[in-house]
This record gives sequence, C-alpha cells and structure tokens, in this order.
Amino acid sequence: MANNAEEIKKFLRARRDAVRPSQVGLANHPGRRVPGLRREEVAQLAGVSVDYYTRLEQGRLTSASEGVILSIAEALHLTQAETQYLRDLLRPQPRRSAQPSAPQLVRPELLRMLNGLNDQPAFVLGRRNEVLASNDLLDALLTPFNHRPADERNLLRWMLLDPAARSLYLDWAQVASEVVGVLRAEAGRNPHDPQIAELVAELRSVSREFRIWWAERTVVERTWGSKRFNHPVVGCLDITYEALTLPGDPDQILFVYAGKTDDDLEKLRILASWYARSAPAAKDTAQPQPDRASEQDSPHT
Repeated sequence: MANNAEEIKKFLRARRDAVRPSQVGLANHPGRRVPGLRREEVAQLAGVSVDYYTRLEQGRLTSASEGVILSIAEALHLTQAETQYLRDLLRPQPRRSAQPSAPQLVRPELLRMLNGLNDQPAFVLGRRNEVLASNDLLDALLTPFNHRPADERNLLRWMLLDPAARSLYLDWAQVASEVVGVLRAEAGRNPHDPQIAELVAELRSVSREFRIWWAERTVVERTWGSKRFNHPVVGCLDITYEALTLPGDPDQILFVYAGKTDDDLEKLRILASWYARSAPAAKDTAQPQPDRASEQDSPHT
C-alpha cells in the first residue's frame, strides 16, 4: 500500500471524481472540465475552507477531527465502509512492527461447529482473506481449501487466478471486485502490515482485473448478501450468506451460507453426498496446530 499521505490523496480524489454534481444538487453545466466535484464544491458541502480541503486532498494534512471526517464523508456520499476507511487513513493507529504476524488459529470449538453444519457451507476468513478453516460442504461448493497448504488458501488469489472460479460464479466480476474492496478496507486498518503489501504487489503483477479494481479504491465491508453459482455437479445454485465477526477475535469472520430456496437446499444436500464419495479420504487441515494444553489455558487463542 502507498504511504499514508499518498493514499489520502488518491482516495479523496477518486471519491470526488465519482460524485456527480446532480447528486448534491449542483447543476452540471456544459463544458464542465472535471468528471465529478470540484475541490471548492466539496469544501463548501463539508463546511471547511477551500484551503483546508485542498491541503487535505494533496496529502499535506494527514489527520483530521472526527467531525471533519464525517462532514467530508457526507459531502462525498461515502458508504459506511468508505467512511471507516477515511477514518483509518486520517486517524491511523500507532505504527506496529513490520514483522510478519503469527499465524491465525481457529478455536477447536469453532472447528467442531463448522463441521456440524451439514447442510450449510461455512468457513472462517482471516485478516488477509485467508480461509483459516472450512467445512466439507464449503470445499465441495468452492474448492477443497482443506486439502491446500496453509500458504495457498487465500480466497482472493483463488478467485482471481483459478479459471474454475471464474466459471463457478455467475457474477464473477462483481464478487471478485467486492473481495478486492474488502482487502482495501483491511489495508486501511493495518497500513503497515507487510503481508498485505506483499499480497497486493503479487496480485498487481499477475492480474489485470486486480490492478483496475485496486486503483478504483472501492472499499467494502463483509456483511450479508447472496451469490449465484453454476456448479459443475448440481448446476445453478443460489445462496444467501451472513458474515459474522467473532467475539474476542475481530480479525476472524465466520461465513455461513444457506440455500435460498428449498430447491437450492436440496442441491446442497446432493453436493454434500457427492463430496463425501469423491473427496480424498485423508484430510490435511494445513493449519498450524498449537499445543492442546495451551489452547485450554487460553480460550482466546
């Protein structure tokens, strides 16, 4: 990720360009030379001086009060996720060590819960879109993440680089671009994370779509929604999903899928039966296994 001042500059400019004058009650006169709002218009809408907003957008100011952040967010019609991203940029956390963080571990109790969801694909996603754990039905629906090495379980990398993912999602571009937006939000929360920087550099080098979507600076937070699949085993399948932040570990998100209709639920059951017959007998979780005694001592591992 770019340095903080540069990212503030690029994010504010991208969002200013995205707002049409008609959205804020301004006339779009012929010959207007900017695609979105002018700086002075944003300043007026936000109730700040033109000089202040100009210095902010140019990266000459790298902090702002909560009131100013909210006023600019309203002027630029930022979403809740984009507002939080701007807050992260302008009120950054103290710089942390640039050393790679320890592997994230999923509690054994949560693993048992995942495996107990027989009719619902489910998985736990880590801070950089790593699939930390998944149940069999999720592996049957997407790809066998449980059989992949720990360093090959990144959901976004799989979506962008595996041709099977492109044919699996009926709305692949929309889904993949949203996951890029999720990574953008994570980069805002952790601007000095070297592993995020490495992932971004890798994906920029190998994926044209990622380069385009990353430059757009769209920010997305995981919440709930629906997805459409064209699965090679069961055909067209609609699911709904909920994304739940885990208590005690906000860096882990539990995703639970469900069939949208009774027909979709039946297809998931067929998929589960097929996977039980066809999946490899030995499951390699590929997740670093902590000492069981230490897990019992620390319930928040």
